[in-house]
Amino acid sequence: MIEAIILAGGEGTRLRPVVADVPKPMAEVAGRPFLWWLLTRLSRHKVERVILSVWYKAEVIQDYFGDVFNGMEIAYSLESEPLGTGGAIRLALEQTGQERVVVLNGDTYTDVNVGQLLAQLETSGADLCMAVVHLNDVARYGSVVMDEKKDRIIGFDEKRGSSAGYINAGIYGLRRDIFVKHPVPEKFSFERDFLTKQIAVLQPIAFRSIQALIDIGVPEDYALAQTLIPTLATKEAGDLSGDSSSGT
Repeated sequence: MIEAIILAGGEGTRLRPVVADVPKPMAEVAGRPFLWWLLTRLSRHKVERVILSVWYKAEVIQDYFGDVFNGMEIAYSLESEPLGTGGAIRLALEQTGQERVVVLNGDTYTDVNVGQLLAQLETSGADLCMAVVHLNDVARYGSVVMDEKKDRIIGFDEKRGSSAGYINAGIYGLRRDIFVKHPVPEKFSFERDFLTKQIAVLQPIAFRSIQALIDIGVPEDYALAQTLIPTLATKEAGDLSGDSSSGT
């Protein structure tokens, strides 16, 4: 069984000028909530159970998706107060049953193959595998520093100069007991307080099999998502259908 955690508790403050007052993952993309597109994609990749980490207007998400979506079981990890991305992941992991779990941001759509991500995590023996994507300009995000021969992530460069490089795609494969092995506080940022500070100990594996990344976090990219996400989803559905019909 493949289990996934989606961080869906964000307010979407930067989207307020163009989106109604709903949780950011519920922002409408081509007539559907963004989270609908993300869950639909996971169902195509044989994910069987999803834990939605929710906080802001959690009832909007719960009322829309209920307990089952496209054959997937939907569970909810409800924060009583914002715990940061790390605290949200730690809390949601308490509801997982698999040794290895996929974690995704609820405002980012990519072409990641979650099965391959978890397979790379398992064969590597690492506690964490992080999806990265190559961009021609990393200025908005900062870049990931890698030992490319070993596919190991060794640091992060927050310089905002315009240059090509790899960025963190915000998708992780991790061991369920990662925070038992590496203790953390109740509230923390997964990226700033855990990944960055523990990078030498964690030695995460880089998963580089990603070509497309769409982040709806700012109005400009949200506008682009209206056509890019349906196009990408349609193409992938066709590709998967072709794979199925050919027996691969």
